[in-house]
Amino acid sequence: MSNPDFADLPLCGDFDMRIARDGTWFYRGSPIARKPLVKLFSTVLRREDDGAYWLVTPAERGRVQVDDAPFTAVELTASGTGLQQVLTFRTNVDDVITVGAEHPIHVDYVTGKAEPSPYVTVRDGLDALILRPVFYHLVELGEVRRTEEGALFGVWSEGDFFPLGNLDRLETAR
Repeated sequence: MSNPDFADLPLCGDFDMRIARDGTWFYRGSPIARKPLVKLFSTVLRREDDGAYWLVTPAERGRVQVDDAPFTAVELTASGTGLQQVLTFRTNVDDVITVGAEHPIHVDYVTGKAEPSPYVTVRDGLDALILRPVFYHLVELGEVRRTEEGALFGVWSEGDFFPLGNLDRLETAR
């Protein structure tokens, strides 16, 4: 997010680095094969209020292209049930995130389609796309909750309910 110190750093422009939707990091069109290097870059990744992604070091900053989300959620573990359920994701860079108020799940839908794009917030406006097999596991843990908004399907974690979809709206989208 916007940081006054960030703006004072020397601007290196575009680093010719891209993060693909599947979580693969590329430099000058070639995949970065060394996971420790990707993990290091991930620790200095920032997102500005305008949605732009930057690698920010103490000495410089440079823009990075992100196709969807900078991370992917590759594993899900669950403990407990109902209100006491705790959901934990592991990302492609081995960050471990417990779903809750600071790390919510949110689902976006492409206009005109009922296909979900589910995300979990990792940190500071940076999300992880929940990969399809992991999302299927998440859906297995879901339940229906009736609200003023209709029948919501979602999951509990740390006492909070995270909607994955509105069943009434999905029925009308077909």
